[in-house]
Amino acid sequence: MAAQTQYEELARQLSALGAVKRDLGRILPFDCSAGSAAVLALLGRHGDMRMSNLSELLAVDMSVTSRHAAHLAERGWIERSPDPADKRSRILRLTPEGSAVLGELSRRSAALLAERLSDWTDDEVGELIRLMSRLRADFGDCRATPHRRPPPPHLPHQTTRTPA
Repeated sequence: MAAQTQYEELARQLSALGAVKRDLGRILPFDCSAGSAAVLALLGRHGDMRMSNLSELLAVDMSVTSRHAAHLAERGWIERSPDPADKRSRILRLTPEGSAVLGELSRRSAALLAERLSDWTDDEVGELIRLMSRLRADFGDCRATPHRRPPPPHLPHQTTRTPA
């Protein structure tokens, strides 16, 4: 098992991944937010799905998913149709235009990563993919399975409240 200091450094490095995500966000087309790109990617990966399923995969409120879906539908990148099993629900599907946008997003992301990691070997990139996949798998689907958290340690200058 790794030492506490290694876990602390890992936490710092994971926090710093925001810079990577921001750079990837900068290459998106002006009319495609990171949330919209995530919707396109999930529909591309998993195929047609109910809005409620998409909301679960995104781990966001249904109202947020609905706004992303409306934005994408206005651009013609997805279609929303009634679910034959439940007319109150909608099925979302990529349109050919949406698939083309998704392909362009994938090319842009790959080009940026290739540029930034140009001095990495194929083995190093493969190892990063393997380790990130393992990390994600070890965390599982945090939306579906509540995890017990250990109580936080008492931090310096932290006060404790006594129930009244």
